[in-house]
Amino acid sequence: MDRALAYYPGKRVAITGGLGFIGSNLARRLVALGSDVLLIDSMVPDYGGNLANVDDIRDRVRINFADIRDVYAMSYLVQGQDIIFNLAGQVSHIDSMRDPYTDLEINCRAQLSLLEACRYHNPTVKIVYASTRQVYGRPLRTPVDETHVARPTDVNGINKLAGESYHIVYNNAYGVRSTVLRLTNTYGPRQLMKHNRQGFLPWFVRQVLDDQEIQIYGDGQQRRDFTYVDDVVDAFLLVGCTSHTDGEIYNLGGDSASLLEVVKLLIELAGRGRYRLVPWPAEKRAIDIGSYEADYRKLTAAVGWYPRTSLADGLREMIRYYEQRRQYYW
Repeated sequence: MDRALAYYPGKRVAITGGLGFIGSNLARRLVALGSDVLLIDSMVPDYGGNLANVDDIRDRVRINFADIRDVYAMSYLVQGQDIIFNLAGQVSHIDSMRDPYTDLEINCRAQLSLLEACRYHNPTVKIVYASTRQVYGRPLRTPVDETHVARPTDVNGINKLAGESYHIVYNNAYGVRSTVLRLTNTYGPRQLMKHNRQGFLPWFVRQVLDDQEIQIYGDGQQRRDFTYVDDVVDAFLLVGCTSHTDGEIYNLGGDSASLLEVVKLLIELAGRGRYRLVPWPAEKRAIDIGSYEADYRKLTAAVGWYPRTSLADGLREMIRYYEQRRQYYW
C-alpha cells in the first residue's frame, strides 16, 4: 500500500455511486489520503445511496446528484478527474429478472455514457470498474480464476459482463485506461439494509440484530467467499494507481464459508437470532450459482493484494456498526 499512499494526495478522484456502500467507504479512505473527492450519485430509491454514509466527511467531499445515464452531466463531471472509480450500478439479481430493462439501462447504457464522456472530454483518465463474480454463473470448477468461461445465470450478470467489455474495448480502442474488478459478497459498514434484494449477508445481519429467524434455503451447504469492504477499498486503490493493470480483469476473494456456517457465526457473535432450513423459492433457485470460491492470485501477482480481514472480525465490526447506527439504515 505504500505506492497508493504516495500516489493519491492531491489527486482529483470521482466516485460514481459515491453515496453507496463501497463508494462511501472508498471516499473516506481517499479523504484521509488527501485526495480531492467528487461523489456522483443519482440516489435512486432502494439502490443504496445514503447521505448518512458520508455524514462525518460531508465537509471534505463534493457531492453531485447526477445519473451516469445523463450524457451531458457526465461530459462535464469527468473533466479534470485523474481517476474515476466507477461503482454506479444496479446490483440486485432478483430485480434484474423482474425488471430487465432498468438493469440494461443502468449496467449497459449508463456505462457507455460514462465511457463516451471520458473519450471526448478526459481521455487520459484512469477508470476502475466494479463488476461481479455473477458473470461466471454456476462454476464448472473451483476456485474460479479469470480464465473460467463466463455464462451468467441472470440478467444482471449478462449486463455486468457487457459493462466489463465496454471498459476493456474503450481501453484497447481509445486509450481510456480501464481496469475491471470482479467482486464477491462484499460486506461491512454502510451497506444497504432496508431490504434483502442486494445480497443475503446484510439481511442476515439485520435479522440477527432484530432477534428474528433467518431462513436458509436448501441444506445451507452452498459456499461463498466473503470480502470485507476495507479489503475491497485496498484493491481499488492499488489498481487505480498502477498502469500495468490497464485493460485487465481481476477477481477479488476472501474467507470461504457455507451459508449455514455464516449464520451460526452471526448468531454466536450477536448473541441472538435463530435459523431454519426451508425449501428454495422457485425464482431464486432458478438463478442460484451453487458454491463459489474465487482464485485471486492474478491480482496478488499484479499489485500484492490479498484479503486481510477474517470473516469473524469483519462480521464483528459490521454488527458493532449497525447496533450503533441502525436508525440510519433500517
